[in-house]
Amino acid sequence: MKQLSNLNSDQIEAVETLHGPLLVIAGAGSGKTRVVTCRIANLLQSGVPAEKILGLTFTNKAAGEMQERVMNLTQSRVLISTFHSLGARILRESITALGYSRNFTIYDEEDVDKLLKTCIGDMAIPDAKKELKALRNMISTAKNNWRQPDDISFNEMTPGGLAFGRIYRIYQEKLKEYNAVDFDDLLFLTVRLFREHQNIREFYQNRWSHLLIDEYQDTNAVQYELVNILVSKSRNLCVVGDPDQSIYSWRGANIRNILEFEKDFPGAKVVRLDRNYRSTNNILNAANALISLNNRLYEKKLWSDLGAGEKITLCTADTDRAEARFIADKIEFHNRQQGTPYSQIVVFYRTNAQSRAFEDHFLLRRIPYVVVGGISFYQRREIKDILALLRMVQSGADFISFERTINLPKRGIGGSTIEKIRMGAINDQSPILSFCEKLVFDQPVEQPVKLSPKQKEGLKDYFTMIKELQTLSKEVSLDELVRQAIEKSRYLSYLEEEKESMQDRKENLNSLIAKAWEWEKGLDNPTLEAFLEELSLKSTLDETGSEDRISLMTIHNGKGLEFKVAFLAGLEEDLFPHINSRENDVALEEERRLCYVGVTRAKEHLYLTNCKTRFLWGVIRSQRPSRFLFDIPRDFVRRVQEAW
Repeated sequence: MKQLSNLNSDQIEAVETLHGPLLVIAGAGSGKTRVVTCRIANLLQSGVPAEKILGLTFTNKAAGEMQERVMNLTQSRVLISTFHSLGARILRESITALGYSRNFTIYDEEDVDKLLKTCIGDMAIPDAKKELKALRNMISTAKNNWRQPDDISFNEMTPGGLAFGRIYRIYQEKLKEYNAVDFDDLLFLTVRLFREHQNIREFYQNRWSHLLIDEYQDTNAVQYELVNILVSKSRNLCVVGDPDQSIYSWRGANIRNILEFEKDFPGAKVVRLDRNYRSTNNILNAANALISLNNRLYEKKLWSDLGAGEKITLCTADTDRAEARFIADKIEFHNRQQGTPYSQIVVFYRTNAQSRAFEDHFLLRRIPYVVVGGISFYQRREIKDILALLRMVQSGADFISFERTINLPKRGIGGSTIEKIRMGAINDQSPILSFCEKLVFDQPVEQPVKLSPKQKEGLKDYFTMIKELQTLSKEVSLDELVRQAIEKSRYLSYLEEEKESMQDRKENLNSLIAKAWEWEKGLDNPTLEAFLEELSLKSTLDETGSEDRISLMTIHNGKGLEFKVAFLAGLEEDLFPHINSRENDVALEEERRLCYVGVTRAKEHLYLTNCKTRFLWGVIRSQRPSRFLFDIPRDFVRRVQEAW
């Protein structure tokens, strides 16, 4: 293969191992994406059909880039997607076996909270709304650990003393009633589908003969189960990852999945990639020294032929404001004197609360920046309103979307009437939109709902509008459908109630129309269902653009990225490492891995900063330097002081 000439010997070994289980331990910046794409190209050249190959990763952006690389190499289209996109694809094809319709809705966190409020209300539990976050997290954890409602004891409680098992059962029943799934269901229900239906399981096992997984150290229990089911026949599984970059245990990632790969797949081949193509050796030597203090099953030592490079700069500032001033000074130096684009500079911190001091300074100095992990475009109220309207067009069973949109604009249908309509639809065993049709046209129902003339007229107006949009959805382009949804719902008149924000919200709606136009262009069979699904699967990192501005983000959000200049701020005990890891050796090792990830994002210039005092948790505190600063040999560091 021509492309093998650009690979080193370890990379070639991974690319040429085509069959059986393969574990590639890929250090930071070691060219793992190149290895995965070249291995796919080699599979195609060896005669494996494109439709038999499946690649899985964790962000839409990574999947898209990998798919584009494969296309450029081979002119073949291979399915490369995120785990959740794969789950959505399988469920769209086969979810009817579980009693759902294929046009199910995917709920986000806000939708889930509304549904949990409904469940709590039906159970007549007083003062339980403060438990919503705990309930949502417990349900997510249960699903990611493959625990079904029947696996939960009725004695299992939330921190506030609610009967978690009972609420989980009711919540899952209502999701099915509304023909909806939450984000975790995309994998949870897929595994259930495979476990309960042998014919469906075997269909997908035969569909893909070769499976490749990127960032395997980030997989959780349900992803692990999904992978094991898919490859149990072929055993043709290639996983790429780095235990030293396992930093997501808080969201269910299980490092054992990669550490016990050879146990799970006896006879597996292991290839290590430790040549780094990103960073200079001072940065890599610091990273190696830092991570060597963890207990590690797979030892590796990153190295580079990019030279020693500049020493790491360590700044100890008197206060967090002085720390922010120092970082702003250095950003201006790199941008204005060295010509480094703002987009090649990042400020990392351990917690989101640390961003405020940097934002204050950047605004003062007119340094452009973006807070990665801030409010997503798709989480803005006006966008969610119109998407909820489109979800009602797609699926007339989605009560959460009905509840959100029935009074946009106001139709005089209050909360108690909405609840009566919901209960009436349940008793009538009708989807919510069908039940509204019966009420509007005086058709017989199991449980009548008394409506005032104004309410009945409002409900008729809403029902007619949805039916018109359903008809239009079969006749017009997607961008025109979005435009018509805004127009026919009279949504702009609703926005006029908040004149200060109306223009910004109107511009956001125009961006949604543009998004629909861009998405539809070039697709053979664009559908409203597919459009809504894609937006439901978007992640914050998928939305980061190419504008020239500084990135402010937690280190967790920086995984997979690289920058010419990187700042790691707040390296102090109880901040980084976080106070929650103080008495926990396992958690402390993950904090060290997190620091290692931050260090290895830097290509040429790395700055580490800490403060003597910091406003933290509501008071000014004296701070001690992080132990991680002492883990890095002095040979690779130069120290500076910054006072205010």
